[in-house]
Amino acid sequence: MERAWQIPFYQRHWTKVGIQRGDIRGLDDLTRLPTFSVHDMRESIARNPPWGDLIGIDPERDDPIPLLFQTSGGTTGLPRVMMYAPQDREVMNINTGRRMYMQGVRPFDLVQVALATGLPNAGFLMRESLWKYTGAVPIISGPGSQTSTRRQVELMKGWGVHFFAALGSYLRHVAAVARDELKFDVRELKLKGLLSWLGVDDRKSLEDLWGTDVFDNYGTNELGTVCCDCKYKTGMHVFEDSFIVEIADPETLKTKREGERGTLIVTALFKHVAPMIRFNTNDVLSFVSGDCPCGSTHRRLSQLFGRADNMVKIRGVNVFPEAVGACVAEFGQSNGEYVCVVDQTSASGREEMTVMVEAANSSVEKTDLAAALSARLHDALGVSFKVEVVGKGELGHFTGIDEVMKVRRLIDRRKH
Repeated sequence: MERAWQIPFYQRHWTKVGIQRGDIRGLDDLTRLPTFSVHDMRESIARNPPWGDLIGIDPERDDPIPLLFQTSGGTTGLPRVMMYAPQDREVMNINTGRRMYMQGVRPFDLVQVALATGLPNAGFLMRESLWKYTGAVPIISGPGSQTSTRRQVELMKGWGVHFFAALGSYLRHVAAVARDELKFDVRELKLKGLLSWLGVDDRKSLEDLWGTDVFDNYGTNELGTVCCDCKYKTGMHVFEDSFIVEIADPETLKTKREGERGTLIVTALFKHVAPMIRFNTNDVLSFVSGDCPCGSTHRRLSQLFGRADNMVKIRGVNVFPEAVGACVAEFGQSNGEYVCVVDQTSASGREEMTVMVEAANSSVEKTDLAAALSARLHDALGVSFKVEVVGKGELGHFTGIDEVMKVRRLIDRRKH
């Protein structure tokens, strides 16, 4: 709190709701503070580009300090800038390194990482964490736009890679390319595990596809790894020596009980340059009850259910695009790639959503798949959608699966 009061963002954000210095004296007082989100951060950046007034560095006044400049994935608009001091970065590296150890990574293992090493943070964070804190050897192949998906498989096969790190959606894509273009079953790689960020993707079907364990992780550009699976996969263990996490109602921000879904609010205990205090991630998760066989007493979080700010209301029904993806994954006639397009009809002004889905191959009867998937979506989500089935690879320019860290699943064409 003492550090945060030195920063214009918090001075403005807190005094606006009547919080004064000294009001927050312990953890019990924390919920008196208002939350903030990426929308507030974007406004901050717009006021003071390129990094806004949340980052407490004044080049005109402050002593020099080693800084690292990275960004969010930037799927909409300019990417969100974040600066890290050495303390910030090393804690993030340690957390990410130990989560990989929890998932079986050991010295001399070869870990191929299909994440970009450009502006986004994730690829560099994986590289730093691996070589500094695990003893394993990072192979940063990058996304499909940097190293073709076909080549990714050839590298894993030729070099005897032990772990592959990629988004859940890209893991499906890699397996499909291996099967269709190389006539190769990725289960033959006999990997020790897949290090992923599943989102709402189905773990079991991915494990069946690859023939190995899939470990889920959760983090953000600003915070690094917040929580992760251990080898038992009973929920993601929060690093409670680094973070205070809350689950709250997305609208009222009142605290949810264990097991109830809500938006994840995170306070970092180690950030210096840009303290993160009650950061509303807008990601919907829940706390998991019970004990984990690994013996850790840190609280655990569920797999991601979706994003509160991605939710759209179609004819009175709240719909997460991620829930649509879970239904799409049930159909083997699709390769799992999809995107939801929301339009407002000019005649009635009614909002409609079209679900575009890729067929697994050219032999799939698109009309039959569209009808079956439409019926399944209606049963699961309680609302009817138009379903359009397209050929394999045709949605890549919408989703950016080969190019970006966060794959786009929602295109909103409504007039706001």
